[in-house]
Amino acid sequence: MRPSQKDDRAQMLLATGVVLMMSLLSMAIFSIKLAGMSVPHEVASDAVIQTSQDVESVLPGLVEARAEVWYENGVSALESVTQAMDSSHEDLLHHGEISGIEVKLINVSITDLGSNQIQIDAELGVSDSDAMLM
Repeated sequence: MRPSQKDDRAQMLLATGVVLMMSLLSMAIFSIKLAGMSVPHEVASDAVIQTSQDVESVLPGLVEARAEVWYENGVSALESVTQAMDSSHEDLLHHGEISGIEVKLINVSITDLGSNQIQIDAELGVSDSDAMLM
């Protein structure tokens, strides 16, 4: 049996292997990031535009129907419209989480014009990973 020697060769070999593995790992991560940059943008994707058109066409009727339900249950006209708008906005946010398209109503103002008319002004913001529309 050989007598034991105290030297640093094994530790140096282990350290060299660790350094080599770390450099290979960083090169692999860089390559993956670089490969992702070359993925072409899909110009034909119109999800943001389609979603904004859908919201514009559906939101007024939805808010009106919800406000009528609140109003018929004894809530004041202004409060029923406010609650209808808030619940519709929450539904839009939830829909965006599911579909991957963020939908927000910004700067919402509700004004009582009198004679059973209430005006709602809002800005619609729609975005996904490729486009944003305000």
